[in-house]
Amino acid sequence: MTDPSLLTAEQFADRKFDFPDGGRWTELRAGEVVTLTPPDDLHGNVVLNFTKALAEHAQQAQDGYACFELGLIVARAPDTVNCPAISYFQKGERFSELDNLVTDDVPALVVEIASTNDRRRNMADRVNTYLKWGVRQVWLVDTDVREIHIFEAEGTSRRLRGAQTLKGDPVLSQFRSTVDDLFAAPRWY
Repeated sequence: MTDPSLLTAEQFADRKFDFPDGGRWTELRAGEVVTLTPPDDLHGNVVLNFTKALAEHAQQAQDGYACFELGLIVARAPDTVNCPAISYFQKGERFSELDNLVTDDVPALVVEIASTNDRRRNMADRVNTYLKWGVRQVWLVDTDVREIHIFEAEGTSRRLRGAQTLKGDPVLSQFRSTVDDLFAAPRWY
């Protein structure tokens, strides 16, 4: 028997816009709503830079598309919905997830940004959950030390920083960007 006070992923999606900030920084953990601290400007810059780089990659490679803050249903009964900064899908009809608030379809790549203390908490568990769920690669962006940690389904991991190049192999074979470029402030800033 399930606890009636716990939300399902579908109930969470139906009520998302009723939460503070229109549910923008809200997730569901084991059926309970959790509101995260709004991210800082650097978090936004990183998302903007990844958006540009992934859009360029997707246009060239035609291998998928990115969704932003899409709720990924990573557990059921009770339901858990993680909302990473970016999910990159390569299966299914192109752009089919863009209008969804939550999905149980597994992306090929997840980009998480650890920019606030509550986003850092349990990040290792989140990464492991994604990989066990079937995500092929997780890029964890650490804004404190300006590093990107790459975790792969095979159990390998590595860290990149500064002028090092983030290569999307094997998931996004044509993706290339220096870490510095992904942390850069916009020219208009």
